[in-house]
Amino acid sequence: MAEADDRTREIGAERTTARRRPAVEASKLWAGGVATAVIAALIAMVGLLITRVLLQIPYLAPIESGVVGDTDQVVRLCIISALAALAATGLAHLLLLAVPSPMAYFGWIVGLLTAVAAVWPLAFSTEPLTVGVATGVIHLVIGMSIISLVTTTATSSSTRA
Repeated sequence: MAEADDRTREIGAERTTARRRPAVEASKLWAGGVATAVIAALIAMVGLLITRVLLQIPYLAPIESGVVGDTDQVVRLCIISALAALAATGLAHLLLLAVPSPMAYFGWIVGLLTAVAAVWPLAFSTEPLTVGVATGVIHLVIGMSIISLVTTTATSSSTRA
């Protein structure tokens, strides 16, 4: 009888602990978000180098201007990529706290934004088609990495996802 009472207390303690645990471990989520931001910026840089060096597409500046091209625009692309990753992390955090099936909504929202970012240079750019395609592919790869990394981080840092 005493064993049953002890087990009942253990189960009650487990339930109390489970209730007190936060739905989102924000420190884990944001650490993953920062890591994703670094990766997104590096993907932007690698995409730029592949485009300019291997494919010889004059992305962000004429090829004659050097390997990297216009440094200000390169830095801007890397910073925007990192900010997009941090914004996606913020969106995931908000959705984890506020909506049912948060990762389904996250996937749709960020997936559609990635599609817009990939198609935008083709639809609204005055650059040659090769530059527009290269830009769209770089944006697509950055967006896909953000989706996969933030989704994985949010799932592992949440009890809800």
